[in-house]
Amino acid sequence: MSAAQMLASWIKDQKLKAPTMKDGPSFYRNLEEALDVRRADHSMFTRNTSAWKTGSAVDFCSNDLLSLGQTGRMRSAFLEELARHPNFNLYSGGSRLMDGNYQYIEQVEQEIADFHGAETALIVGSGYEANIAMYSAIPRPGDAIVYDELVHASTHDGMSHTLALCKMPFRHNDVDSFRDVMTSVMDSQPAIRDGSRSILVSVESVYSMDGDVCPLEDLLEVSREICPKGNAVFIVDEAHATGILGPKGAGLVNALGVEKSIAVRLHTCGKAMASTGAVILGNASVRSTIMNFARSVIYTTAPSFPTVAAIRAGYNLLKTGETQDAQGHIQRLVKHFFTTIASNPVWDEASEMGILSIPLIDDWESRDFLVHIVPLWTRQRYNFWLVFHLQLSGFCAFPIDYPTVPKGQSRIRLIFHGANTEADVEGLAATICNWAQEMIDIEKKGAGAKKVPKAAQQVYALMANV
Repeated sequence: MSAAQMLASWIKDQKLKAPTMKDGPSFYRNLEEALDVRRADHSMFTRNTSAWKTGSAVDFCSNDLLSLGQTGRMRSAFLEELARHPNFNLYSGGSRLMDGNYQYIEQVEQEIADFHGAETALIVGSGYEANIAMYSAIPRPGDAIVYDELVHASTHDGMSHTLALCKMPFRHNDVDSFRDVMTSVMDSQPAIRDGSRSILVSVESVYSMDGDVCPLEDLLEVSREICPKGNAVFIVDEAHATGILGPKGAGLVNALGVEKSIAVRLHTCGKAMASTGAVILGNASVRSTIMNFARSVIYTTAPSFPTVAAIRAGYNLLKTGETQDAQGHIQRLVKHFFTTIASNPVWDEASEMGILSIPLIDDWESRDFLVHIVPLWTRQRYNFWLVFHLQLSGFCAFPIDYPTVPKGQSRIRLIFHGANTEADVEGLAATICNWAQEMIDIEKKGAGAKKVPKAAQQVYALMANV
């Protein structure tokens, strides 16, 4: 399927269906009425096959951050790991707490813990499963959770099962807001104030929709000031920092050298390491608590040998330093993108007119870390038109819309990879600016002019033939 056909199919999937089912079974009609709410807002999720997977476009959308999947390096490492254990079982045999535990998984978990400078590690099925497990099991009655307002959906789902007495957000990456919320919790909760209960602080090292990095050291300093009894502990989701930040890709916590200050860390293996699963890091008390109180761990089959072998293969690539060139290359590509697009003659006018903005481009040279995620902001709904333009020009990127982000904050998320080239980045920047120029021309023509850009016209024309 070409990019144009994929886009046309996606748009056609946004057409309302319930009105055509008035005489159909109420069960299915009710389902379609619920889906029509999404379709009406063009936020209906559909299954798509990206054009980059067929070699007809450049990948600026996937989670294969270090390009270990695209280049086949992960496949080779995985097959080599399997070859070292020719008699492995495909099944695990049950829950980790019954017949599903085995020596190999224990060995790999300890290797991962050692790599990150943690006491223990626990492998689970996914980052989502990990957050459900952590927040349903770790907070005790009377504890409080203070969380960044932009934490992942799985963290919110986990917190919905928590025993914590209260949950309070602070403004995203805002240290002053964090201080205010921490002070409020201390003032309102006597058991926390006297040190008998705890505040669990939930943050992400890299935020997946904004591409910014947590001011972790500043938050730690405030927590020590507000909670001198040491009963403020941090849970750090490192999903988008794994393989990207820190020595050999060990994450933000390792990059800052604050391993001993963080109670719990989450690393996922389905992004930079191009495999699957996730790892929860903590001490023995944290691990035992999860294994005893997290229903998503207790009542599920343990990860199988091939799953754990894939995780080990990915970590071996990190540990041996084989991914460090890709890690550094991503930093250079993002810098090159910022300088290239900002030097384009269209950039200043497009920014001033509000047609295009890149929040992360401001003061990027002063930041300690640049990461692979760069969101592009346009006028609302223009993000779809820009995606059409990019896709038809051979660059894979997707619109991010509600409910993934709040209403009114739609954007396009660019993801840079180890296998992208400077030429790819230059072509991407030029294509974005070509679209911006087209939109500037359309807006300047005013009333009566054709308001839809050429790429969108082409996609809309294809809809009738899909």
